[in-house]
Amino acid sequence: MRYDVDLPANATAEEAAAISAAISAHLQAEAAALAAAEEHEETWDGRRWAFTGRLAGLQGRRGVRVPDGAPTDGWAAAGRTGRF
Repeated sequence: MRYDVDLPANATAEEAAAISAAISAHLQAEAAALAAAEEHEETWDGRRWAFTGRLAGLQGRRGVRVPDGAPTDGWAAAGRTGRF
């Protein structure tokens, strides 16, 4: 990927190199974070029964099952508990 960067006209060679290095490091860190996020997809494994227990305790609903396609974010899942 190519980026066009406008450096200050009065930047010295050292300042331009420092700016370039900082931008490069930032882009590499962003790419690494994106790759790590894609590699680790969040699932309900190990948390499904705890969430079911919370539903039972807070809503008084017993026997509710969290489906595999339910959002893994607790707030989003809580908004869909009527469908479980």
